[in-house]
Amino acid sequence: MRTNGSAGASAAPSVDGPPPAERYFNRELSWLQFNRRVLAEAQNENYPLLERLRFLSISGSNLDEFVMVRVAGLAGQVREQVVETSIDGWSAGKQLQALNRAVSDLVHEQHAILATLARKLEKEAGIAIIGDRKLEKAEAEWLSDYFEQHVLPALTPQAIDPAHPFPFIANQGTGILFSLTRVADGAQVREMILVPPAFPRFVRLPGPDKALWISIENLIRRKAARLFPGFRINGSGVFRVLRDSDMEIEEDAEDLVRYFRTAIQRRRRGKVILLQLQEDFDPAAEELLREQLRLDHALVLKSPGLLSMTGLAAVVEEERPELKFEPYTPRYPERILEHDGDCFAAIREKDIIIHHPFESFDVVIDFLRQAASDPDVIAIKQTLYRAGKQSAVIAALIAAAEAGKSVTAVVELKARFDEEQNLLWASQLERAGVQVIYGFLDWKTHAKVSMVVRREGEGYRTYCHFGTGNYHPVTARIYTDLSFFTADPRFGRDAGQLFNFITGYIEPKGTEMLAISPIGLRRKLYECIDREIAFAKAGKHGAIWAKLNSLTDSQLINRLYEASAAGVEISLVVRGICCLRPGVPGLSERISVKSIIGRFLEHSRIWAFGNGGALPNRRARLFISSADGMSRNLDRRVEVLVPIRNRTVHDQVLDQVMLANLIDTEQSWKLDSDGTYHRTAPGPKPFNVHRYFMTNPSLSGRGAALTKGRKVPKLALRRGGATAKPD
Repeated sequence: MRTNGSAGASAAPSVDGPPPAERYFNRELSWLQFNRRVLAEAQNENYPLLERLRFLSISGSNLDEFVMVRVAGLAGQVREQVVETSIDGWSAGKQLQALNRAVSDLVHEQHAILATLARKLEKEAGIAIIGDRKLEKAEAEWLSDYFEQHVLPALTPQAIDPAHPFPFIANQGTGILFSLTRVADGAQVREMILVPPAFPRFVRLPGPDKALWISIENLIRRKAARLFPGFRINGSGVFRVLRDSDMEIEEDAEDLVRYFRTAIQRRRRGKVILLQLQEDFDPAAEELLREQLRLDHALVLKSPGLLSMTGLAAVVEEERPELKFEPYTPRYPERILEHDGDCFAAIREKDIIIHHPFESFDVVIDFLRQAASDPDVIAIKQTLYRAGKQSAVIAALIAAAEAGKSVTAVVELKARFDEEQNLLWASQLERAGVQVIYGFLDWKTHAKVSMVVRREGEGYRTYCHFGTGNYHPVTARIYTDLSFFTADPRFGRDAGQLFNFITGYIEPKGTEMLAISPIGLRRKLYECIDREIAFAKAGKHGAIWAKLNSLTDSQLINRLYEASAAGVEISLVVRGICCLRPGVPGLSERISVKSIIGRFLEHSRIWAFGNGGALPNRRARLFISSADGMSRNLDRRVEVLVPIRNRTVHDQVLDQVMLANLIDTEQSWKLDSDGTYHRTAPGPKPFNVHRYFMTNPSLSGRGAALTKGRKVPKLALRRGGATAKPD
């Protein structure tokens, strides 16, 4: 089935004003700004040293994905001579040039930060990342033994000459080129070693007093004489390759599972997008790589030392708790405990929202486990976008199917970089008797919904879970997300229509609570924004708060510009990409944008509309969503926008979660109209949104605990700032 992606969406009217380059920020450069904010956390002296190293590693893995997908996409447009321009009016070629410079600058900044952190780690913590330093005798002997037993057997030297075909270098592959002289006859030889991807990126040398870590490529270079007996080693250089990793779905794909199995293989052989070399790399060897890899609009980058920051995650795992954040154990909702752990009884009593990771993701797993074992549950329907490698959610669905229940799982095969894992889960679910659906060919099913049908009395009751994040137990410990549970029959009916849409292409008609994209979610947001415009024009308060991961859709941005021009006050918390230009006179002077980067990754999506009053207020229209402010979410994905009507839940999301994000001063970056971000000043009374939720229980889910014991500090928004004070 193919449905018009903009079905039900009225186009946002154009707003007179500056040309695109002055009206919007470039999407790709905005993403690089985001990764610079992540990298800046590696310089945050308030963080323990290993946590700073973790942020450096994260910035490296982020950059790899950006190059493999976004930069690769632009390179493909240049090759195909696509004339389409970006939101800010730039051609693909112009963007590619700007990104190549920006990526190069970012990589050199990463290395400068690594050098600083490495010195501090060695001096202050006895943790050393070995470069060219000379090892003590015992250390050198251990390293030689390790190389002989664990590394050498898996290495395959390959001569580079006309008699040997140039080896294929896989995506994210690392290799070492050696320049050798054969002692017997003085012949010049070039050899390549490809580092097996299964090898650890770093090896730790044992020692009671200090921790020494060496990269696997450094280890191989140090022991090269053992690899090439009878040769004199003249030099060596490390290189790394990133390839195009995006996938395009062919419209005539007859078997989606088979197509993705082959597409994953093709991705490993995509066009080279980045060739990364060590700074002292031999020019002749570089020319050889350029020729053999057939670089076409690819970036060639020279780096001082380590080529991939991602592997530093191994060093972060060093068992030094004093160099990491203090461990945090999320709370389990008191409301459910008061019902002896019975999730259904607690939800039946009243809607409940869980704020992850401050409240345990176990409640989501328990919801499904109880459904699996409950003899009165007859059916479970579940969307799965990213479930992780060790998924209790998958286990619960399998248990339910094996218990004879009707279980339907919508497994999204197009979840980037999780395609292979999702294929594995789909296979296991099918073997257990789960009805597995892969959704639409053109659209990703990105909505996070679980639906349980339970026999109660003489009828049936539907229990629903709507989330802003994935059913992924690992990321749920570090991503801030919202889980909304309800037994409201209106939500149950709408959820049923949503699943029928995905499994049977039956377009939802007349939903009572949910707005679903690509059918009507955009239209619903426009309707809410237009109401605020009408309030402002009538002389009443017009107010919008929103929390998103990205805001790139030009139509939605134009609607917000129109609201600002009409007098609506708009406060946005956009963690990552933001193409909206705030604070521009005559265009967006009533719009402010901030980004929060800290210990946890802000991931929940929230919209709040004042409904004729200043925010926050109890009449406000409030929604949570799986969708960001991007064209793909509004027009090319199946998403949900979920209204929050329950008073207690409304208070938690608006007066706690949303307000705490807006008043944070310790982890916030303000976006200026010129596209630069700067850290907010902590002020005389610093407020840290993550610390607040780590030390204060939520409103929803507290049950009887609300009426006794220590109360939750009430947050207040005031002119020129905000405060947190005890209730």
